Amino acid sequence: MTQYKDKLFPTLKKYFGYDSFRAQQQEIIESVLSGHDNMVIMPTGGGKSICFQLPALLLKGLTLVVSPLIALMKDQVDGLKANGIAANYYNSSQSAEEHQQIFEDIYNHKLKLLYVAPESLSLLENILNEKYISCIAIDEAHCISSWGHDFRPSYQQLGYLKHKLPNIPIIALTATADKATRADIVQQLNIPNAKQFIASFDRKNIEIEVRPANDRISQIVKFIRSKPNEAGIIYCLSRKSTEQIADKLQIHGIKASSYHAGLSFDQRTKAQENFIFDKTQVVCATVAFGMGIDKSNVRWVIHYNMPKNIEGYYQEIGRSGRDGLPANALLFHSYADVIQLRKFADGATNSEVQIAKLDRMKQFSEATTCRRKILLSYFGELLATNCGNCDVCKNPPEFFDGTIIAQKALSTIARLQEKEATGVVIDVLRGAKNATIIDKRYDSTIKTYGIGNEVSWKDWQHYIIQLINQGYCEIAFHKHNALQLTDFSKKVLFEGEKVKLTKPIEISKNIVGKKATRLQKPNTLFERLRTLRHEISIAQNIPAYLVFNDATLKEMERVRPLSESDFLTISGVGQRKMEVYGDQFIAEILAFTNEKLKNKRQKGDTYKTTYKLYKEGLTIEEIAKKRELSTNTILSHITKLYIEGKDVDIYQHIDKKDVQKIKDAQKELKNPEGLKPYFEYFDKKMDYGTIRLALTIIEKES
Repeated sequence: MTQYKDKLFPTLKKYFGYDSFRAQQQEIIESVLSGHDNMVIMPTGGGKSICFQLPALLLKGLTLVVSPLIALMKDQVDGLKANGIAANYYNSSQSAEEHQQIFEDIYNHKLKLLYVAPESLSLLENILNEKYISCIAIDEAHCISSWGHDFRPSYQQLGYLKHKLPNIPIIALTATADKATRADIVQQLNIPNAKQFIASFDRKNIEIEVRPANDRISQIVKFIRSKPNEAGIIYCLSRKSTEQIADKLQIHGIKASSYHAGLSFDQRTKAQENFIFDKTQVVCATVAFGMGIDKSNVRWVIHYNMPKNIEGYYQEIGRSGRDGLPANALLFHSYADVIQLRKFADGATNSEVQIAKLDRMKQFSEATTCRRKILLSYFGELLATNCGNCDVCKNPPEFFDGTIIAQKALSTIARLQEKEATGVVIDVLRGAKNATIIDKRYDSTIKTYGIGNEVSWKDWQHYIIQLINQGYCEIAFHKHNALQLTDFSKKVLFEGEKVKLTKPIEISKNIVGKKATRLQKPNTLFERLRTLRHEISIAQNIPAYLVFNDATLKEMERVRPLSESDFLTISGVGQRKMEVYGDQFIAEILAFTNEKLKNKRQKGDTYKTTYKLYKEGLTIEEIAKKRELSTNTILSHITKLYIEGKDVDIYQHIDKKDVQKIKDAQKELKNPEGLKPYFEYFDKKMDYGTIRLALTIIEKES
């Protein structure tokens, strides 16, 4: 390791553009370079790839990377090549000539990384020796374990690699693995002494939210429209759902496509490429999509259906916000999904494990405490305080005495002889007159029929789910999902036990619906740089995020580098990218800066014009008419001139009594931020213009 010590940071900056390592990365890399086997658990977007890609640049021979998907290989290789790193992949999509060229590059030591699927390893026997191989990386290592969430039998053959190459370090990497899965991975790979590195699973930048699955399409459309130009993934349980949802989004003017295993290879490739090249805003997909996507500017992930386990859920939401910028994870929860997933689990070889994991996922979805705490504790990480970035933390549920509601529901379940599912129970409570109710004569034979007609169907569903969660009733999955009473039910019905329930959250109040808008001409430096990045990506036929990710563009916007040396200080800018793209981005930053200076000078001129007319004795209304501007704009000019010390009689435009009123309100309200507290303090009888002007005078005079 000593021989590599001084090369770590220069290599990191030159090829990856970073000045420092993330947590544990340096320790892992040093362990690999020292020849140790390693087991790395690091969340999606946490920087796993550098843990084997950087050592590959320093080690003499080839680093072999075992990867489950062709898409994953291509995406990673494209990114490496963009950074000036000699990398390739070997799979069935290539010609015999391409395969031969790869072997020649290996024989001549021209290749540093080679990605290969486990099924293709047998075709690489000629190079599977210590003459050529310096390191082996097993990516998505959870696939080797039947305890994991994405078991793949083809991964189980990988144990022979350690026997064949006993002196070559193996690094196994995955984003999510519980204790049982981790133990199984090291055993099956024959690396029992592997150093284990478990990074923090806390992705603070992802806002986590769970909503009831009511009118999902309407909610999704509003959600997407509130985030124009932001790319996202919608995960679904079935292939049919992916196509139906994509079609519905297209009707609403949203560029969406579907992706699932039933599509042809060409169709899947096209859908994926359109997404990573920013031609499609949304992909509606089954869970396989995304494992191979290193698209750093995915800003949100929606689960249309509940995932079957927490590992899969956490890996999938981690595909958003890889660049560290804010991202959203929205999950729709319904008992229909629970029932469907339970049926799938019942038929599996490890059904007990799957059902237990499904139950944990269900508990997370129904939680009334910090969701991030629940997620992190699942992976053995404790969070001392609430995260403040999940729906429960931001909108704590309101509890009320729901004893009467509980008694009505439990009594109805009892009178239906515990034979009916949730839907029928609610129909009886609400006094419905549909075919099922009338055919079974529930409208005339059940005494509680219509006893809860003042509560909406949706709210009854919300309350019954809580009664199930609290153990007052349960779903008999083996009896057509009938609701049945438990021992706790008697305490509520006959012993006076009180029940606390939460009020349903009105979703429409929390979503900002916006009409679809056309792309406007960029007016910020970030948008200008994004446009330039897009043009480069089209010209070079590479995804935009491989030029620079959003976080790098944000830093360029903040720092505004105007020289090559300054440009190299930006995180994410390595030597090669500076050489290839530096001139174009510096030119764009310079052009934007000059335009802003010009606009500032023009703005100064507009204040001078207003001041000249004001000194000539014109009123604000007369100046506004002459300049074809609003009176509010002219008043803002006058205010600005007053602050700058110009000869302006400000009290011509506001009563001194109003200024005193605002001064008194400021003390009583303890100097609040914004104008709204003042507006409400005066019962909306003092307009915002007067409030703003008064606060300006108070600040100036103090």
